[in-house]
Amino acid sequence: MSGHGFHVHGPHDHEMEHVAQHGTTEGHANRLAVVTAILATVGALYGYMAGATQANAGLFKNNAAIKKTEASNQWNYYQAKSSKQNLAELAIELAPESKKPFYQEEVKRYKGEKGEIQFAAKKLEDEATDWDKKSDAEMHTHHRWAQGMTALQVAIAMAAIALLTKRSLFEYLVYGFGAVGVVTGALAFVHI
Repeated sequence: MSGHGFHVHGPHDHEMEHVAQHGTTEGHANRLAVVTAILATVGALYGYMAGATQANAGLFKNNAAIKKTEASNQWNYYQAKSSKQNLAELAIELAPESKKPFYQEEVKRYKGEKGEIQFAAKKLEDEATDWDKKSDAEMHTHHRWAQGMTALQVAIAMAAIALLTKRSLFEYLVYGFGAVGVVTGALAFVHI
């Protein structure tokens, strides 16, 4: 300060006057930094869950394909037994009387075997359908986790913009997208 009443402010003095008049923005920045760290942590957990559910969906789809192949094999076996049954039925018509009882027993045997094979094939088809449904459910859950993670990533980006621009609109967007992300993650958690 000079002796004639002339006063020169340094940068530090100016900042102190600004804080005294308008309050500090450190609390705002600290709060956004904490929220960002929480969002990033929750987002990492969502990322893990999204990956796990996607992997499960792939495994379940693979199991469905295996069961479908097994069912197809059973239906092929059923068809082979049907062909043999048809040949035995034709043989009944063409064979001499002494051989007809043998072919009648063959027809009866093939009908019984076909029933067992058909039961096994339908059971395998049902198992394939169940695996497909489980896969679809896991993919739906995967999409929910991914949607939640995306919302949290947008919230984190909005936090960076809010800190840089010091505009409250972006801070509201942080909390809005953060809430959407948390709700979407909760829906994934309960499989909705």
